[in-house]
Amino acid sequence: MLKEPAVEEQTAPAPADAAEAVEAAEAAEAPVEVEEAAEPVPPLKRNRDFRLLWLGAGVSQFGGRLSAVAYPMLMVWHGHSVTQAGLVAFAAQLPNLTVQLPAGVLVDRFDRRRLMIACDLAALVAMAALVTSLVLGAVWVPLVMAAAFVEGSAAIFYRLAERAAVRNVVHPDHLSAALSQNESRGHAAGLLGNPVSSALFTVLPWLPFALSGLGRIGAYLGLVAIRTEFQQPRRPDRPRDLRAEIAEGFNWLRGQRFMRAAVALVAGTNVLFQIMGLTLVVTVQRAGGSPAVLGAIGVVSGLGGVLGALSGSWWMKRFSPAAIMTVSFALWAVLMASVAFTANPFALAGLYAGMSGVGAAMNVTAGVYQARICPDELQGRAASFAVLASSGANSLGALSAGFLLAALGPAHTALGAGAVMALIVLLALASPAVRSGREVIG
Repeated sequence: MLKEPAVEEQTAPAPADAAEAVEAAEAAEAPVEVEEAAEPVPPLKRNRDFRLLWLGAGVSQFGGRLSAVAYPMLMVWHGHSVTQAGLVAFAAQLPNLTVQLPAGVLVDRFDRRRLMIACDLAALVAMAALVTSLVLGAVWVPLVMAAAFVEGSAAIFYRLAERAAVRNVVHPDHLSAALSQNESRGHAAGLLGNPVSSALFTVLPWLPFALSGLGRIGAYLGLVAIRTEFQQPRRPDRPRDLRAEIAEGFNWLRGQRFMRAAVALVAGTNVLFQIMGLTLVVTVQRAGGSPAVLGAIGVVSGLGGVLGALSGSWWMKRFSPAAIMTVSFALWAVLMASVAFTANPFALAGLYAGMSGVGAAMNVTAGVYQARICPDELQGRAASFAVLASSGANSLGALSAGFLLAALGPAHTALGAGAVMALIVLLALASPAVRSGREVIG
């Protein structure tokens, strides 16, 4: 008898063990998770730590401006010597050449907030010693020079540290707006510092220095209240050699085509601005104007700087750093040359306000560009090299201004400055390195 073949039942393969079976069931029944949208970034005005940093640095800058204006008045009216005034001015400017590079290294090496606090305390001690001397009726030139040097050195450390700290305190989307506000704050501090210092000095010669010291106390209180770290963690095994660290910053800057070209071109423009500053004084004097007219033009120029700084982030969102820099040079060429054709105070105020506004907007662009592309551990050194290279020749401009004005007069000097600025525009247009900065970074 034939038997039918047996039919085997088809079943799904079982998991290797019970645990895998449970996981498979849970995976089949689990709902698909939808990725949550990132929370919107709070506006910059709600960033508590940035507000404290901005306000504290502004108070410190204002204090520095008060004493800077009062130093020459103190020596001329109470020291009774223009030579002594020159010595104090030399002491105040000397840190720009001697302290700039070491400051960049230390800003990258140490805790930036503690370094800024130390700067405020150093300036406070210098102002306290000077005020004590003046209250006792003594104008001791070596002490005034020492106070000016200490305060100038502290200002360099403070400025480099704060500039490097901003990118760690604000969201990357707010970097251009934050640096724009910082630039406008600097112009406002200068705008207010001149008349306030003069008024205080008229009452009592030591009052500007006393208020400068009090400003440093306010800045200190703001810094100690900030919770955000001012730098990224540093490698503990990093070698600490001053010369090697300076060389590292220099090599980084040298490797940046656009920044290298920009610093070289800006150095030339800074020389021209030293010439244009003295040209304004001679123009107003020969037209029968008074120091009050110069002061009024300075106020309007400062307002132009504030407006230019506040607009900096707007321009950066629409144009590349290369375009902003080249157009700024072209505008400066026109404005400088236009000074040759007028001695009217209102026209001069408008021209110099335009120069200041354009410069402030370009400073914002330069600051944001560096902050975005430079590693955090090199921020201080990169900025110190850029400042030294672009402003190191300022003394040459101040020296040549006197000779040019004596030989050519203010009108021809202004025309010459405009012509040289036009040449700088052509160099910028022809430079492949400048054209490499075509990416909008705002």
